[in-house]
Amino acid sequence: MLISKMAAEGGGKEMNEIKTQFTTREGVYKLLTHSEYSRPNRVPFNSQGSNPVKVSFVNVNDQSGNGDRICFNVGRELYFYIYKGVRKAADLSKPIDKRIYKGTQPTCHDFNHLTATAESVSLLVGFSAGQVQLIDPIKKETSKLFNEERLIDKSRVTCVKWVPGSESLFLVSHASGNMYLYNVEHTCGTTAPHYQLLKQGENYSVHTCKSKSTRNPLLKWTVGEGALNEFAFSPDGKFLACVSQDGFLRVFNFDAVELHGTMKSYFGGLLCVCWSPDGKYIVAGGEDDLVTVWSFLDCRVIARGHGHKSWVSVVAFDHYTTSVEESDPMEFSGSDEDFQDQMIHFGRDRANSTQSRLSKRNSTDSRPVSVTYRFGSVGQDTQLCLWDLTEDILFPHLPLSRTRTHTNVMNATSPPAGATIITNTSSNTTNGNNSGANTPGINSLSTTLPRSNSLPHSAGTTTATANNTNKAGSGVGIGSGIMDSAIATGVSKFATLSLHDRKERHHEKDHKRNHSMGHISSKSSDKLNLLTKTKTDPAKTLGTLLCPRMEDVPLLEPLICKKIAHERLTVLIFLEDCLVTACQEGFICTWARPGKVGLLSSQNQASSPSGTVV
Repeated sequence: MLISKMAAEGGGKEMNEIKTQFTTREGVYKLLTHSEYSRPNRVPFNSQGSNPVKVSFVNVNDQSGNGDRICFNVGRELYFYIYKGVRKAADLSKPIDKRIYKGTQPTCHDFNHLTATAESVSLLVGFSAGQVQLIDPIKKETSKLFNEERLIDKSRVTCVKWVPGSESLFLVSHASGNMYLYNVEHTCGTTAPHYQLLKQGENYSVHTCKSKSTRNPLLKWTVGEGALNEFAFSPDGKFLACVSQDGFLRVFNFDAVELHGTMKSYFGGLLCVCWSPDGKYIVAGGEDDLVTVWSFLDCRVIARGHGHKSWVSVVAFDHYTTSVEESDPMEFSGSDEDFQDQMIHFGRDRANSTQSRLSKRNSTDSRPVSVTYRFGSVGQDTQLCLWDLTEDILFPHLPLSRTRTHTNVMNATSPPAGATIITNTSSNTTNGNNSGANTPGINSLSTTLPRSNSLPHSAGTTTATANNTNKAGSGVGIGSGIMDSAIATGVSKFATLSLHDRKERHHEKDHKRNHSMGHISSKSSDKLNLLTKTKTDPAKTLGTLLCPRMEDVPLLEPLICKKIAHERLTVLIFLEDCLVTACQEGFICTWARPGKVGLLSSQNQASSPSGTVV
């Protein structure tokens, strides 16, 4: 492991140990120092009081074979580059587009992958003062500005995303707790909008805009209490997961504008959320320093992960390392090495078969399928954690003798925890949506993966690709104020999962609050005001399905937990050949997957004496 103990250039402070490579079951991930993106001068950005650095990718499918493009914001600046990834060193002297804003800062952005070409891309940019801008960084054009006079919402934009399958609809959330649906073809009007109630439920309401002619916003969602920190569409585009400062995850049927289910954090606000590639699980992270895994069908917490020492800022599933295997062990007679060679494979070529096998997980006609989901998280503690969600957690009623339950932790600051498995035969039912409950055919031999690469054995490791095939059909529109249900194609049946309780000691860790995000305004006084306004008493949710006690659900331990930056981490994106991270200093780092380091990158890596981020 390469570790630098040099003094930071220009900083004068002693550098902590920054990891530049780490090892998982599939091999070694390596930081490519010459594939680092930042401001052209490569000077660390003074991040005091600035909004988080965010990164967006798009592929424009040009004929050169290098169609990846990257956009990132640093302070008041927004950059758009050709992304060369693991293939070539980054050339920061030639941005395709660069913009510097006055009086406001970019906070988030999103490309429309449906309309992107080599000649034109549509990029939405949200700002700290509440506006949303539509730009084309290839043509260097600014086509439209939404909420320009801040008549719709005056608070910071927290998240902006195109509606899946649509060329014109996009969704914007704000620190006010409101969320708005826009159409790029419509104007915002010159006066403040007037609203009419469309639908109302527990701690949420949806309004349509009252006007003689169609104008933006088409819909206004008011969700929970405090800021709506992030939202994410399900892979099929039909459901929307929102996380708020009140600590709640709320999952909506986006087409029907109805609440599907909720979850409460252990304490504090939830800051980030993501979906599994098949849409069966949601992972959220936040101010309780945990990652929480929630079952979409059962509407309940099925596991928590403890590895971070401060707030979790990003969670993301790795679609390329999700393992799927049709379990038929009697047909295999090779060695462990042959089995690994047979299964370890990255890339898009197996994405469709993996996705189809995920959908067959509950089919009575097919052979049993063993699934391991890989996801990652980064936090304000400057650490990257990788996690495996394995069969013993997903299907705990499997015979214990046939399921691996190793739970060694890789973080040296926390000793391995001795897990005790406690059988819980009771299973809570959920409301509706339970077609296909308790599907037979899952009591097969499980080939799940050990949860720590420090374990001596490696038999049964399986790695395949599960690409997120969430490209949906077009023809999206608004009818009678409610989303047309033709946003996306159908999704496969969801499995019903029972829960197996496992008691473990919860290790209290020191919190590194010196990494607290400057843009989050929830100081202690704000939290006090928040509690007085919140209808749900946190004390009453603890110990319920909304928020199980720590000892009532399995506690995951990270495969790896490594310090990879000096400043809080704000980005984690999994790509086919690499994973991408970014810190608040404005450095976007590329980590090559095992075996994916190009020749040029290898030479550049070898020429770097310290092997650390400059």
